[in-house]
Amino acid sequence: MSLDETMSSPAQAGVQTIAQDISGPCPTAGNEVRNDWTREEIATLFDLPFDDLVFQAATVHRANHKAGQVQLSTLLSIKTGGCPEDCGYCNQSAGAKSGLKAEKLLDVRTVLQTAAQAKDRGSSRFCMGAAWRNPKDRDMPAIIEMVQGVRQMGMETCMTLGMLTEKQSRMLADAGLDYYNHNIDTSPEHYEKVITTRTFDDRLETLENVRNSGINVCSGGIVGMGETRADRVGFVHALATLPRHPESVPVNALVPVKGTVLGDMLADTPLAKIDDIEFVRTIAVARITMPASMVRLSAGRESMSESTQALCFLAGANSIFTGDKLLTTGNAGDDADEAMFAKLGLVPMAAEQRDV
Repeated sequence: MSLDETMSSPAQAGVQTIAQDISGPCPTAGNEVRNDWTREEIATLFDLPFDDLVFQAATVHRANHKAGQVQLSTLLSIKTGGCPEDCGYCNQSAGAKSGLKAEKLLDVRTVLQTAAQAKDRGSSRFCMGAAWRNPKDRDMPAIIEMVQGVRQMGMETCMTLGMLTEKQSRMLADAGLDYYNHNIDTSPEHYEKVITTRTFDDRLETLENVRNSGINVCSGGIVGMGETRADRVGFVHALATLPRHPESVPVNALVPVKGTVLGDMLADTPLAKIDDIEFVRTIAVARITMPASMVRLSAGRESMSESTQALCFLAGANSIFTGDKLLTTGNAGDDADEAMFAKLGLVPMAAEQRDV
């Protein structure tokens, strides 16, 4: 697996041309949602001088979102471990030797109690994740009850349950599910180096089923898995050229867990950790190419400095996961986030008012 973090730069004339095209109010990406981005355009964005890139991303962000507001989301593992997939980053894979034991689906009452606590701490979205390749039909009644219960609290709902059939997507839509998360993880070219038990096209098929059912799409990926910058370009390109951009785009930094394929391969390799500036560049390019989407600063945040997180917010990230845990790995924690928000002058985004 390559650990090269660079890609050949385009000619300086090309950089200048793109910089001129998206300078000022960013006419090619500010208020106009494009689905025809080329890899060359995205690569050129990545290669811009850092201050130019962040300035343009901040301009796009302010043209499409309220400045200084960040959505607080809480993520709960409702079914932990024992997943038959072989995702190289995941300690919930049945093949991982991380010591994580497979558990049964949580009962509905426990999930709703956790959601109520998350709301009390300021979360406006509650996300529920199950370590499944795909949900079984026998599990759907409980899943639907969870969705309906969280919605009745006035919170946005999000589920990530693996691959979905058209029927299951419709059932979740009928229950009122707001978002379905299904990450593409990385570029199409790098995908098979991370996962072999399902294909990149399988991911896209589930996203299509979700979209066709009327549920908002949440889809992003993980950086720092040994990919090249060309792969990060391909990752953003795959999302930015979907017929409709995901409403939510989580960008994760790999948390190398011992006992996982990537954790064992990369944990003690200094070059494996993505450079902070390169991570911010990825956030900025996602913001410019998908201007209306929520860009979520997700896993890996617990190891980032406040300065790095501040740059991510400046570059257009406007959603984070709160709490001490993300599924099974650590997170920054509510107290740390509250202190950082106070220092940066950020405020939590209020939940949208709606009929439930």
